[in-house]
Amino acid sequence: MALAKQEIKSRAAAFIKTWEGTTSEDAEAKAFLIEFFNIFGIARKEVAYFEQRVKKINKSTGKIDLLWPGKLLVEMKSKGEDLNKAYIQALEYCDGLQQNEIPSIILVCDFQNFHVYQDGRILRFEIKELIQNLEAFDEIAGYQKYTYQEQDPVNIEAAELMGKLHDEMKDAGYTGTQLEAYLVRLLFIMFADDTEIFRKGIFLDYIMQRTSEDGSDLGMHLDQLFQVLDTPEDKRLKTLDEQLNLFPYVNGKLFFERLATASFNSKMRKALLECCKLDWSKISPAIFGSLFQSVMDSKERRNLGAHYTSEKNILKVIKPLFLDALQLELASCGDNINKLKSFHIKLSKLRFLDPACGCGNFLITAYREIKNLEISVVEKILKGQSVTNINHYFLVDLNQFYGIEYSEFPSHIAQVAMWLIDHQINMSITVKFGQYIPSIPLAKSATIIHDNALRLDWHSIIKRKNDESNDIRFDYIFGNPPYVGFKLQNESQKKDLSYVFNNSKSVGVLDYISGWFEKTASYINTYGTTSRVHAAFVSTNSICQGEQVQPLWARLSMLYKTKIHFAHQTFKWSNESKGKASVFCVIIGFSNYTTKDLALYEYENVDSNPTLNKNVNNINAYLVSGPDVFLTKRSKPLCNAPTMTLANLAYDFGYLTFSKEEKQEFIEKEPNTESLFKPVVSAYEFLNNKERWCLWLKDVDTATLKKLPSVIERLKLIKAERLKSTRPQTVKAAETPGLFAEIRQPENNYLAFPITSSENRKYIPIGFFTPEYITSAGIHVIPNASLYEFGVLMSYMHITWTRYTCGRMKSDFRYSNTLTYNNFPWPTSPSDAQKKTIIDASQEILEIRSSLSNQSLADLYDPYSPSVELYKAHQKLDKAVDLCYRSQPFTSEAKRIEYLFELYEKYTGGLFQPEKRSKKKKV
Repeated sequence: MALAKQEIKSRAAAFIKTWEGTTSEDAEAKAFLIEFFNIFGIARKEVAYFEQRVKKINKSTGKIDLLWPGKLLVEMKSKGEDLNKAYIQALEYCDGLQQNEIPSIILVCDFQNFHVYQDGRILRFEIKELIQNLEAFDEIAGYQKYTYQEQDPVNIEAAELMGKLHDEMKDAGYTGTQLEAYLVRLLFIMFADDTEIFRKGIFLDYIMQRTSEDGSDLGMHLDQLFQVLDTPEDKRLKTLDEQLNLFPYVNGKLFFERLATASFNSKMRKALLECCKLDWSKISPAIFGSLFQSVMDSKERRNLGAHYTSEKNILKVIKPLFLDALQLELASCGDNINKLKSFHIKLSKLRFLDPACGCGNFLITAYREIKNLEISVVEKILKGQSVTNINHYFLVDLNQFYGIEYSEFPSHIAQVAMWLIDHQINMSITVKFGQYIPSIPLAKSATIIHDNALRLDWHSIIKRKNDESNDIRFDYIFGNPPYVGFKLQNESQKKDLSYVFNNSKSVGVLDYISGWFEKTASYINTYGTTSRVHAAFVSTNSICQGEQVQPLWARLSMLYKTKIHFAHQTFKWSNESKGKASVFCVIIGFSNYTTKDLALYEYENVDSNPTLNKNVNNINAYLVSGPDVFLTKRSKPLCNAPTMTLANLAYDFGYLTFSKEEKQEFIEKEPNTESLFKPVVSAYEFLNNKERWCLWLKDVDTATLKKLPSVIERLKLIKAERLKSTRPQTVKAAETPGLFAEIRQPENNYLAFPITSSENRKYIPIGFFTPEYITSAGIHVIPNASLYEFGVLMSYMHITWTRYTCGRMKSDFRYSNTLTYNNFPWPTSPSDAQKKTIIDASQEILEIRSSLSNQSLADLYDPYSPSVELYKAHQKLDKAVDLCYRSQPFTSEAKRIEYLFELYEKYTGGLFQPEKRSKKKKV
């Protein structure tokens, strides 16, 4: 398994320190390359050869400094030698290699300068820049890189132009469902005008030549055109305008309904012509989803794309769900005609459902990819022979695709978009096989149901189109259901969830999207484990973190035998629209049976491309390799660990808390309050070296307070504000306005633990405080903690546990004492010597921090420029903590979390009991 990227970076940092400044090839090259391989956890002697002899084209013999056949060729030089000549020398060596030995990467290096040649590109950097350029060696490190291309910007332009037309028509008073239907028709016509559904350009010509510049007759002409498009050629009036008669019959009921006549002016006509002049042949039908966003009101349009999934992210779903496997199956058929025909029939019988299809983006992309597979099959079967009717050889059609959509307008767009992608595919078939396949009249169509997917019986959808047996089912269910957090759901959505989950109490903490997982898991399980129905959804990462995991995934596992087959860990969701939404998503593929063919797509950070890890035995609900565990909130720690509590809660509305400057001003006004001020520690002040103070009146008698009018004035304001609250505890606290509403101040020294911390930090900074520091919102508190607890909680083992089990605020950690801390599996029985090593390493970290007290913890633990001295001390601590868990080193973060989940299972299964904690000295 590949090392974790963070571990690779750590090793690279040590490599740089060792080799920066080295210049001699003869004395150092082999040692240099051995340690270079060690950066990636690779034993050089197992994969590569030094001084590999090779015959060049001129018959002379050369020696390759290092060769990893098929992967890497390295040519080392001394400082100052020409690396361009070294590259030419490397190419000469390649000429003498067997085809399967030719490397994909060539590295020429003089110890201080690296030139990396790969895929026709060259990357040059100095050794000190190695960490920033490690991705150049992803292939040899064992990482398979996946990239997904964004779509052509012309799609965005189309959405913006249609949005402009929408605004003009809406301003004229043409609104509601009439306007929506009108725009869908115009979209179809403009697309048809540029893509040979119609004779090219006839719509633009008609508008330009037959309508007035002032737009006064445009609505009337469009009305007549809509009627013509809905009328078969043999049913049309013989006196029909010749230019109108050029338009073909469309069918499909797209133009059946009579719409109110729109009244255009010159500005509106100009907006329509701007749309017509765009080359719609370059537009992906998936743009209709983006278009739907563009017909929102102008304020919403600034956030265009709030619910639209780009093709880039759609491919992340459908490739591992079905496309990759089908492509492999096609490849395995080779040129065997019987196998190809059997595979072709299989393609024609597959059924696909998007139960939250919106404007059809997933269905469009899936249909296109399945049809492309079919084209490849037909090519192989025909082997270039000419046929009378190529259409007879194509079996896959729109009838195999189904969608459910709650809103009416996007459901119409989805229907039209599927027709358009079908036409585009027909045109590619025409080009490839030399026979025209007409797209109209519209004979077949996808089934798009306008309904509530969480209330609808999905079994009934296929029955509407098929009279076959009850064995008919969806093979693949996928999509991007709506995200609504449990605190933001309206009453209707709450009732939907309650209905789907059969009135389970657990729905109170579940996001709305969980309803689609429940409904799909139930549907899949209806057909038993042999049916092989599969599903995959894009989701916010919240359902795989924190308190939602247990009520959702434990239920799916228990009731429906749900198993995760593939998953993309958290990544930043994006699309090709303006104002891209910042949503942190996961992708989860699942069914109801166990398989060894698992795929986990891991992300170094939310903006990176994924790397595929197939060396996993199980993917659990936290989307990591490990056993199926479901953490629940605990009131006490799982192990013999000190209690973590909440901090004080002020509810003072700012009247008891002060900045450094505010405190000074108040003391000048009320001098006798100086002794009543105490420093406050919250997450912000702690991490950023900021001062904040509070009036701590806990043991101040009434007589003293009466002599402080400025304080009394503030207490009156606090009381008034607390009485306004709808929270009973806050109203009760109005009786004692001089006190924090909830007091949990430690009497002894304590550890402060920030609740929220950036996920980019390798460690969550924590620290010791004396009891005169008043705890405040934003931190958890561990009273009487020792240096041993400090060390374990600061370790990479603990941050790994946190990364996968805590809740999130956006992508930042939202640490929970009851869920993350109380479930953390501490080392089972560390020896006194092991504990002392952790204590010593912890003390060193605190001393380094103290020596750098002019810098904030936020600066010291900055993920991009951390303190090197402090970072080395943490590495020492990490090693000490690791050895308390096991003697073998952890080679990756994935191995750490897998081990921790297994240890958690042992704790909760009672397989061993940890030794009782001895009393510790206070720090």
